[in-house]
Amino acid sequence: MGDEMQPRSYWRWSKHDFFPGDSFQNWSAYRSALSQTFTRLKERVASRSEDADEIVELRKESENEMKRCLSWWDLTWFGFGSVIGAGIFVLTGQEAHEHAGPAIVLSYVASGISAMLSVFCYTEFAVEIPVAGGSFAYIRVELGDFAAFITAGNIILGSIAGSAAVARAWTSYFTTLLNRHPNSLRIHTNLIDGFNLLDPIAVAILAITSIIAISSTRRTSYFNWIASAVNMLVISFVIIAGLAHANTSNLTPFAPHGAKGIFVAAAIVYFAYGGFDNIATMAEETKNPSKDIPLGLLGSMSIITVIYCLMALSLSMMQKYTDIDPNAAYSVAFQRVGMKWAKYLVALGALKGMTTVLLAGAIGQARYATHIARVHMIPPWFSLVHPKTGTPINATLLIRVASACIAFFSSLDVLASLLSISGLLISVMMAVALLVRRYYVRGITPRTNLLKLSFFLLVIIVSSVGTSAYWGLDPNGWLGYTVTVPLWFLATLAILVLLPQDRTPKVWGVPLVPWFPSLSVAINVFLMGSLEAQAFIRFGICTVVMLIYYIFFGLHATYDMAHQPKKPTTSRILEEDMGSARA
Repeated sequence: MGDEMQPRSYWRWSKHDFFPGDSFQNWSAYRSALSQTFTRLKERVASRSEDADEIVELRKESENEMKRCLSWWDLTWFGFGSVIGAGIFVLTGQEAHEHAGPAIVLSYVASGISAMLSVFCYTEFAVEIPVAGGSFAYIRVELGDFAAFITAGNIILGSIAGSAAVARAWTSYFTTLLNRHPNSLRIHTNLIDGFNLLDPIAVAILAITSIIAISSTRRTSYFNWIASAVNMLVISFVIIAGLAHANTSNLTPFAPHGAKGIFVAAAIVYFAYGGFDNIATMAEETKNPSKDIPLGLLGSMSIITVIYCLMALSLSMMQKYTDIDPNAAYSVAFQRVGMKWAKYLVALGALKGMTTVLLAGAIGQARYATHIARVHMIPPWFSLVHPKTGTPINATLLIRVASACIAFFSSLDVLASLLSISGLLISVMMAVALLVRRYYVRGITPRTNLLKLSFFLLVIIVSSVGTSAYWGLDPNGWLGYTVTVPLWFLATLAILVLLPQDRTPKVWGVPLVPWFPSLSVAINVFLMGSLEAQAFIRFGICTVVMLIYYIFFGLHATYDMAHQPKKPTTSRILEEDMGSARA
């Protein structure tokens, strides 16, 4: 009661703040917990959270509330700020040069469709469950604790590696602005290739954007408006000036490496759409989630998809794909068509875009980490919200310090494909979670319907994997698709015809269910299968590390959290969220 009556200091470092559960009180308790690993794992795999727990109970773990200060206008600009950055300015040239050629525009169309299908799923969940946890919270509710851990691991991996990749790209464009070689400001070492160029500038920009994000969400939003508006002006210039110097002969051959090259590039440039999920994590700070989140998410992503396609087309028409510079494509392209001064404007715009990506990322990634810490998958010290700033300082530091360490050593090409796998896997799980949410409600859905749903979902996933695998084994074949595609279609049709929807969204919902979520599964799995083997090896190593962490810490911490007595309900939080939902 004393702790409840007297607010504790934010800056505290006790063992209880990091390891509060019974399993970690002493070595004897920990050995006892390890002996129950299998039993606890079975329970965690089967357990699922409730909407009310995510919205109300878990927020108490942060001790202080985040400030509701964002409107749909803020979220739309955060959408631009979160997404438009290193991806379009760096990966476009890289993938056009190496895989897709002028057909890079089709790669952006394919990955854009995939991203938009995921956006639909995110939007429905964010309106129904307006919390900082984003996809982690949604999957925890629908697919259970263990599936949520896999999501959490990939979110944190993507957050750390994503920020590092953007920071490295920031350095490359900064040197272009100074009219120097992209690697001229990096420290050259004798380490292995891909890790031998140390980047202190990337560390510095991560630190600066983190400080801004920590200070105030509202202040960060103002800064994001200005920087994103400047970036949009530069992008408009790139598109118009690029098309003005277009040479249609540069579009031939349109797809030099065929369809395989298009989809390999699509899987990698999916990273360029990464960041839209940051908007969903801002739900706790949104004034009216039911209206503001759909407008902010769908509006910004629709415009971004069109912008990406136009930018890719302008680059392909301005320069032959074999001559595109993979490191600073747009700057070099303008230089070669006689607009030497334009490369500085492009570099400045790219810097602005990547700065807003890092800034918006610092906010979204920290909110993810905050909610993950609320359920004790990582130490709950990272869930604390500062009483004055209303921001999760500890969670921000967790992601950004780790990102700085990665950015100091690793090159962009090492990070991009790994990021794409994490993002695509989470999108697949989100689509599955949406189907489960619509067709299964505990206590209402008959067991026979649950078994049917499970079977149809399994067929959808397996047929999607089969399509992707056949594509990888025989890109020019067609026989395998006569089996996998009809199986996917029939399983989706069976859900539509044979199963009733036991839950309908209260305010906003994904259209054409189950077709849109099922198509999202198929496209995302297909894009994952288009990535190279090296990306899966790196991802596999990261997954093994995640599972080791879960067995020795995350499993027991979340088990203790689930079995502790619930705190008294905070009625004000519940009333605020119910009011937002009604609005």
